Amino acid sequence: MVKILFVCHGNICRSPMAEFVMKDLVKKAHMEDAFYIESAATSTEEIWGSVGNPVYPPARAKLKEHGISCEGKRARQTTRSDYQKFDYIIGMDTYNIRNMMRIYGSDPEKKISMLLDYTDHPRSVSDPWYTDDFDTTWDDVLEGCTCLLDHIRRQGNL
Repeated sequence: MVKILFVCHGNICRSPMAEFVMKDLVKKAHMEDAFYIESAATSTEEIWGSVGNPVYPPARAKLKEHGISCEGKRARQTTRSDYQKFDYIIGMDTYNIRNMMRIYGSDPEKKISMLLDYTDHPRSVSDPWYTDDFDTTWDDVLEGCTCLLDHIRRQGNL
C-alpha cells in the first residue's frame, strides 16, 4: 500500500484539495485499495481545543464543482510520527517544506517533496488564501496529483 500525506500551512485549502483530488484519481483508476491518503498542516492556526476547522468553504466549493466531496475533513497538524507512517510526504511550497523539516527533524529516506516537483514545471502550488484564486490552485493540484500518480505507477510501487 502506498501512503501519501499532503501538507500545507493550515490544512484547510491546498492540502485537503490535494488529498481529495488524489483520492478521486485513484478511485477512478480502480486503485483505492492500493493507497492510503491524508493531509495535514504544519501549523496549529486552524486547530482550536484539539478540534480542527473544516475545509475552507471556497476550497470545498471548488472540489464540489468537480464532483468531489471532502465531507468530514478537519484540519490536523502533522507530527514527527507521520514521517514513519507515510511513503510520500508532499508539501505545497518551500515554506511548508522548511516547517516539515523542523517537525520531522530530517528526511533521511527522501520522502519529502513539493507536489509540483512531479510535473514538467516544478513550482509552488498557488496559495488561494492570499489570492482567492481557487481556479489556479485547482489546476496546480490536479496537475501535481496526476503527475504524482503517474510517477508512483512508473516506480512500480503498486
